[in-house]
Amino acid sequence: MPAPLEGIKVVEVAGIGPGPFCGMVLADFGAEVVRVERIGNQPGPSMQRGKKSIEVDLKKPEGVELVLRLCEKADVIIEPYRPGVMERLGLGPDVVFKRNPNIIYGRMTGFGQEGKYANMAGHDANYVATSGLLSALGHPAGPPAAPINLMGDFAGGGMMLALGITMALFERDNKKSGSGKGQVIDCAMCDGAAYVATFLYQARFNGMWGPRGTNMLDHGAPYSTSYETMDGKFMSVQAIEPQFYSILLKLLGLPAEQRAKLEKTQNDRKAWPSTKRLFTGLFLTKTRDEWEKIFDGQDACTVPVFELEEILPIAGKGGNGRSDPLYSHAAQRQLLGKREGTDGSKAEHWEPRPAPRFSRSQHMPIRPAPVTGRDTKPVLKSWLGLNDSEVSAIESKKIVVSRL
Repeated sequence: MPAPLEGIKVVEVAGIGPGPFCGMVLADFGAEVVRVERIGNQPGPSMQRGKKSIEVDLKKPEGVELVLRLCEKADVIIEPYRPGVMERLGLGPDVVFKRNPNIIYGRMTGFGQEGKYANMAGHDANYVATSGLLSALGHPAGPPAAPINLMGDFAGGGMMLALGITMALFERDNKKSGSGKGQVIDCAMCDGAAYVATFLYQARFNGMWGPRGTNMLDHGAPYSTSYETMDGKFMSVQAIEPQFYSILLKLLGLPAEQRAKLEKTQNDRKAWPSTKRLFTGLFLTKTRDEWEKIFDGQDACTVPVFELEEILPIAGKGGNGRSDPLYSHAAQRQLLGKREGTDGSKAEHWEPRPAPRFSRSQHMPIRPAPVTGRDTKPVLKSWLGLNDSEVSAIESKKIVVSRL
């Protein structure tokens, strides 16, 4: 069966982080994504899998004209710059829509197209900070701490833009009520991070969420955190519901009388510190593997914290090559897939497979990232109908570079 986005053409103006991630998601599900790279720039393979790569000099009017011609054939353009940069290049929405009124114009920024910070430089934690969300993340004894760059760059940025693009395509092409027209998507990471965290805002404004590190879901509760084991590894516990908490207490080996007292004080915040100290000591009495065998198949909402390397499906086995079924869940799900090195390199890489999974449609196989400029000539020929001599003439003027 075809992939869900097969037939969709995307022009991705080269950037870092969320823009490339959005393009990767679209490519994973079948879109033809052409990344327009600056001449001489070598971004590396991160989040470039499955794309085509062309090198164009956007400082030259002829280079801008080539990109506009590509946009005439495209369904989507993704741009990663601060407000006004595309306009100064001659590739702003007004210009692009004159050439293709049906195109979806995705704008990926940190702070959005307007607002006091709109033109400032920033990174993931900055965008999450301005949304108010960062104040709720981290240990109560330390400063606010972002979860790497997941909330802004990827969840609130690249993934949100991919969702916006697919919705805009649906609105354009819907047989019942489609407009047949393109539109601009203003995807700001500060907005997207806040939207992803809607539950947290609702809980805080309804008086159900206190300072960071003191709540049910931010490691404040003893039944919703991670505990170190005898061998320096960790178990993840999230036995929130009373029935699951009861099973946790039983599997920890506590006597019935003590379990009954703890069940009564499960959500008594004054009792949380002493209960956490109790659990901390108990988990230190066994290794992670020993605890895993105890909790395997039990509804205690307690599982091992695996290192990234441990879920590699080595030789078709579970983590670290072990055949023990306790280690094989990620392998059984085929969570990771093997990708060849960039353009035929012998190196092999394991990466997460596309999600979600469809019952009929399928995602694309994990494909290698292209060498920058590999597809300049094929794209100019297939998208714009140029012949070899025309492409060579453009190359001779250093408007484009082809690295076939």
